[in-house]
Amino acid sequence: MFELARYEGRRRLTGAAALTVGLSLLVALYVGIFPSVSSSVDLDEYIEAFPPVFREAFGIATLNTIEGFLAVELYAFGWVVLLGLYFAYAAAEVVADDVERGRMDLLLSLPLRRSRVVTEKFLALCVPLVVLNVVVPVVVYVATLLIDDLISVPDLLAVHALSIPYLLSTAAVGLLASVVFDRASIAQRAALAAVFGLYLVDTVVAGTDYAWLGALAPMRYYDPTAVLVEGTYDLVGAAALLVATLVLVGVSELWFARRDVN
Repeated sequence: MFELARYEGRRRLTGAAALTVGLSLLVALYVGIFPSVSSSVDLDEYIEAFPPVFREAFGIATLNTIEGFLAVELYAFGWVVLLGLYFAYAAAEVVADDVERGRMDLLLSLPLRRSRVVTEKFLALCVPLVVLNVVVPVVVYVATLLIDDLISVPDLLAVHALSIPYLLSTAAVGLLASVVFDRASIAQRAALAAVFGLYLVDTVVAGTDYAWLGALAPMRYYDPTAVLVEGTYDLVGAAALLVATLVLVGVSELWFARRDVN
C-alpha cells in the first residue's frame, strides 16, 4: 500500500532539502537585518505613505515588530507567492511527465488503478511540504532567539500549520493541469499562470467593491499577518482549502480515468 507514494516521495527528498536550506538562509537574512533596520528607520511611518489599498492587498499591518516584518517579508512572499507557485509547478509534472516520456504505459501495466496513481503521486508532494514546515519554524525560532526578539511559538506553529492546506490547494491546481495536458512543460506553464493569475486578481480587487472576484483564489484564505500579528487563526478558511483540494484531486482522478494516455 502506498508503494508508489513512498517511491515518488524518496525522489523528492533532495529537492526538499535544497528548498529548505534556501528558505532557511532567507530566514537568517531577514531576521539578521531586522534589528538594524528597525532601530534606524520607523518602518510603520514608511508604510503609512502607501495607499490603504496597497497595504490591505499585501497584508501589511506593521513592520516594526519581528512578527509583522516576517509576515510580510518572509511569509507573504516566500510562502504565499514562491511556495504557492513551486507546489503548483511541481504537481503539474507528476502525471504529464510520465505520459510525455512514455513511462505511464509501463506504470499502468501494473495492477494499479488510475485513480490510485494520481492520488499517490500527489501524496508524494507531502514530503517537501512536511520537511519545510518542520524545519523552517525551528530556524525562525532559533534566529529570533539569537537577536533576543522571540516570536510567539503558538503563532509560529499556527502560521506553518495553516500554510499546509494552502499549499495543498495550489498543488491540486497543478495536479489538474498535469492530467489535462500531455506535455509537462505546458502543464507547468498552465499551473503557474492559474495560481499567479488568481493571486493577481485577489491582490487587485482587495478592498474594492469587486473583492468577491478573488473568492476562488487560495491566498484569500491564508493570511500570515493575521496569524502572526493579530493571533487570529482562520480555521474556516483552512477547511475550505482542504475541501477545494479534495475536489480538485477527485476531478483529476476522474479526468485521468477517462482519458487516453497514448
